[in-house]
Amino acid sequence: TSLAQGGIACVMEEDDNFDLHIQDTLMVGDGLCKKEVVELVVRSAPERIKELIKWGIMFDRDPENPEKFHLTLEGGHSRRRILHVGDYTGRAIENILIERVLEAENIKILENYFVVRLLIENFMRPSKILGALVLDLIHTKPVVFLAKVVALCTGGAGKVYLYTSNPDTATGDGIVLAYQAGCRIANMEFVQFHPTCLYHPKAKNFLISEALRGEGAVLLNAEGKRFMHKYDPVKKELAPRDIVARAIDMEIKKTGAECVYLDISHLPSDYVKKRFPYIYETCLKYGIDITSQPIPVVPAAHYLCGGIYTNIWGQTDIPNLFAIGECSYTGLHGGNRLASNSLLEALCFSYQASLKIKEMWKELKDMSLKKPPIKELPVKEIKEEKVFISHNWDLIRKIMWDFVGIVRSLKMLEFAKKRIEFIKKEIKENWPGIYLDLDTMELKKITVVAELITWSALQRLESRWAHYLIDYPYKRDNYRRDTIILKNF
Repeated sequence: TSLAQGGIACVMEEDDNFDLHIQDTLMVGDGLCKKEVVELVVRSAPERIKELIKWGIMFDRDPENPEKFHLTLEGGHSRRRILHVGDYTGRAIENILIERVLEAENIKILENYFVVRLLIENFMRPSKILGALVLDLIHTKPVVFLAKVVALCTGGAGKVYLYTSNPDTATGDGIVLAYQAGCRIANMEFVQFHPTCLYHPKAKNFLISEALRGEGAVLLNAEGKRFMHKYDPVKKELAPRDIVARAIDMEIKKTGAECVYLDISHLPSDYVKKRFPYIYETCLKYGIDITSQPIPVVPAAHYLCGGIYTNIWGQTDIPNLFAIGECSYTGLHGGNRLASNSLLEALCFSYQASLKIKEMWKELKDMSLKKPPIKELPVKEIKEEKVFISHNWDLIRKIMWDFVGIVRSLKMLEFAKKRIEFIKKEIKENWPGIYLDLDTMELKKITVVAELITWSALQRLESRWAHYLIDYPYKRDNYRRDTIILKNF
């Protein structure tokens, strides 16, 4: 959340309406969105925005009309409808929410714990959640937390790729926990690559917001020429993300360059500094003045459109287990995510889940919890050199970037599948059980994430938005369906 620069999509102006926002979302989702979910999220957006404002979020106002919010335009949107706080919207929202949580006496925050697995009644449906087995990283021991309700809000899995805009914690842990507990996982092949991440040897995971293109920034190849008109003659730089990311990928491969450039230097310097203070200051730190120089950019793994399958209340297949945010698959995004719909989804489904939990609480409060039988699991330390762990980490991420990336082929996917299976087998043989080392525990999870993405991509023999397969470069009607994975026990 804190890295979300762009903003939140919400219908605010008279020249906009819910139907247009719904239509834009469905178009980008390319036949895989659940229309009832799209309608729910879009129509509930104004109420969720009012809540944020009530809690203290100060969205930017229009300098010419302070009574109105300053709305920006992003790729795939037909109207200006993106509310923002400068270019650090996610951070502003996170800070306010943390303040509210710290004020609440009935909320307890536990840090420095790593969830090893979910505890459920049994693996035969119907079952129910009982809590989680976690690793206490401070006291170096496994601990059982019993819970009547568990909500997974663990974010995405961008770290499975070599280049990503995501933080180091985005390893898909929640998705793996739910999968191993018996939940359906949907549409993992749809990984959205953000077209523009800063390309600099010292910069790590720094996103250059789509809002720059919304305000008029243009993309240039290594020869200084615009190229987006060749890939989308109408929308050009404001085409949906997958089109822009593929276009950049093709231009880089065509010219042999290491990056392309995003240029906003034609806009007034003061406006750029005020509208994009975070991006301006960060780029300046790396010697790039965006008011006078083009920004070197490359695509990077940004958002996982698939995840844990849920209903409109955020409920998974396991009773009393919820999944909210990027780790979930609600049906809002379909085959591709419309820009700035993700923060909105998290807000909407947090609210939906709270309504359902409140409704369930009458029966839940009288429910007794028994600690399930768990065989003794000693916590181990890595005795070998950690180079084995770091090598496999790097190998998984490089395999995924090279063979399960922006452009895929069946040959590449099969190669990746075999390599991932080998690494998974090696991990199982050499590092079974619970390890005090976080890299080792996350490696176990991220290997499963890589396997799920690759397997899902092999099932979809077509190209549809975020999944581009050169063997089948067009859409096929018989694949207008979700790709579902369920663990066999």
